[in-house]
Amino acid sequence: MTILVPGRTELAGNHTDHQGGHVLAAAVNLMISGTAEATDDARVLLMSNGFGRIQVDLDRLDKTYSTPGTAEALVRGVLDYFRQKGYDFHGFRGALRSDIPAGAGLSSSAAFSVWVGRTIQKLFPLGEISPMTLALAARYAENIHFGKPCGLMDQCACAYGGITAMSFREAEPEVRRISTNPEELGYILCVVQTGRDHRDLTEDYAVITQEMGAVAAHFGRDRLCGIEEKELTAAIPELRKEVGDRAVLRALHFVQEDRRAQEMAKALDARDMDAYLAGMDASGRSSAELLQNSFSPSHPRSQGISLALALSRSILAGNGAARVHGGGFAGTIQAVMPADLEESYRRKLESVFGAGSCRRLGILTSDSAEMTMPL
Repeated sequence: MTILVPGRTELAGNHTDHQGGHVLAAAVNLMISGTAEATDDARVLLMSNGFGRIQVDLDRLDKTYSTPGTAEALVRGVLDYFRQKGYDFHGFRGALRSDIPAGAGLSSSAAFSVWVGRTIQKLFPLGEISPMTLALAARYAENIHFGKPCGLMDQCACAYGGITAMSFREAEPEVRRISTNPEELGYILCVVQTGRDHRDLTEDYAVITQEMGAVAAHFGRDRLCGIEEKELTAAIPELRKEVGDRAVLRALHFVQEDRRAQEMAKALDARDMDAYLAGMDASGRSSAELLQNSFSPSHPRSQGISLALALSRSILAGNGAARVHGGGFAGTIQAVMPADLEESYRRKLESVFGAGSCRRLGILTSDSAEMTMPL
């Protein structure tokens, strides 16, 4: 059979998942697809257009065998997680291809990791494996083997499919499906790749987590969830001395964005695109001004995200909204607009960022677990 796993787009909740916050995400029509078959070998062998040839021996699953930042580390990490959880499987081989551009904030690595987990699930009689288990295996692979300090939002979005509102406050995240697709209301979603990808920006992402964690520690917590905005603002004089202004601003972004992600999910439930777009615009401004992930401090001349956002707001003129997409610092923005503006928007953005830089994404409403088909 062919196994399909979609990429994802983050609709709201920029850098909130790793602090126990709320996120709104959607699976998109760019995906990883592949076929696989079980073998008698004690190894996994994969061939891929995007990741090359990957071989992992099943007697070498410890993270010490992984090379951080490689596709092989992701495969080994998922296998390691499944083995630690007591799942009994043996070798397999497969071929896959990815339509998800790497480094564009569409979760190519999360989708790839979930694909490995779903392939094990389909090939071997392991019983019921939930989308959450697949997501946890993928995060383990990224955190422990690949070396990326990410949260769980990307993996959940790829594993569940559809449009999902998530809360990461508890150890077991809550995932709720949203039935309204903006396309039903006459709106389309585009992403614009601004030139430079974000694959070399792990340190920038890590510093956000560190600074938010430093603010949380002031309140005796390990994450920012549960801290009220009035508590935070009252403590600003002390926090400025302890952790610095940027950490305070990033914490303010979290408490406001956490609330905004919930409000945007409710707006979609109510089919209220005016409220949704207002929240999206506020999210984009907060990421730029408070979270400060529109460009990397180490590459000050490269500010494609800031430029794309400024152009988008000028072109859309209130008939839509734009925000940073994914981790930020470089890479991609997201824009939502009435369908009749797509052509003019695409033409103007591509005149700056190049042909093909603006891509319309289709939002998938089906369950990710259903995305298999016979050969």
